[in-house]
Amino acid sequence: MDTEAQPTERDRSLPPHPEHPSGTPGPEGRSRSALVSRIMDRLPGGRVTATLLLCLLFLLAVNLFVARPFEIPSGSMEKGLRVGDRVLVNKLAYAFGDGPARGDVIVFDGTGYFGDADYIKRVVGVGGDHVVCCDGEGRIRVNGRSVDESGFLFPGDSPSTVPFDVVVPEGRLFVLGDHRADSSDSRDRLGSPGGGMVPVGKVVGRAEGVVWPFGRVGRLDPTDAYTRVPAQETSGHAAAPAGGGHG
Repeated sequence: MDTEAQPTERDRSLPPHPEHPSGTPGPEGRSRSALVSRIMDRLPGGRVTATLLLCLLFLLAVNLFVARPFEIPSGSMEKGLRVGDRVLVNKLAYAFGDGPARGDVIVFDGTGYFGDADYIKRVVGVGGDHVVCCDGEGRIRVNGRSVDESGFLFPGDSPSTVPFDVVVPEGRLFVLGDHRADSSDSRDRLGSPGGGMVPVGKVVGRAEGVVWPFGRVGRLDPTDAYTRVPAQETSGHAAAPAGGGHG
C-alpha cells in the first residue's frame, strides 16, 4: 500500500512558496519606502521642499542643455528688443542641422573677438558671403543682392554709415545690431584679429522671443529680407576685409 501523502486538488492550486500572502511589500520594498520617508522627514517642509528641489534641478538642466534666458544689456537691437528685455535663447537651434542663417538673431560668446561677455546681434553674412556697404540707395548688398532691412532697423537709422567690403570666411558670421547708430558690431572690428567675424562655434543659440516683462512677451518676428540672397557671389568678385569703425 502506498502510504505517501497525495496532494489534494486544493493543495495543487496553491503557490508552492507563498512569500507575502497579505499583499504587503517585502523587506526590500519596505526599506526603500522607509528611506524615502526618512529623507522627507529630515527636509524642512517635507514633500513641498522635495518637489521644489526637483523643479529647480529640472530648470537647471534645461538652462544648461536646452534653453536659457538672456537679458538685453543695451539698445543695440532696438526697435525689436529693448534694454532689460529677457529673451529665451534656444541652445539646440543649430545642434542637429544647419548653422545660423542670414537674418537670425543670435547670442554668442564674444570672448577674444568682441569682449568677455555674451552679445546679441543679427546675422547678416555667413561663410563665403560677400557683404558690401552700400549700394546707390544706401542698402547693404550680400552676394550682389541689395537687402531691404527696413522691417527691423531702428527708425531713422541707415543700414550703415561706415563703408565696408568683406568676404566672410567659412565657419564665421558677419553680425550687425538692428540699431545701427547705437551698435558696436562686426563693422568696428574689421581690422582686428578675426576681422570682426564671429566663429560659429561661439554661438550660444538663437533668440526665439521675449519672455519678460509680461507686457512684451512674444515671439521674435522672423524676417524674409534675405530670402532672395543667392548662395554665392554672382559676380565672382572677392574682397579683402576693409578697415572701419563705428560706435
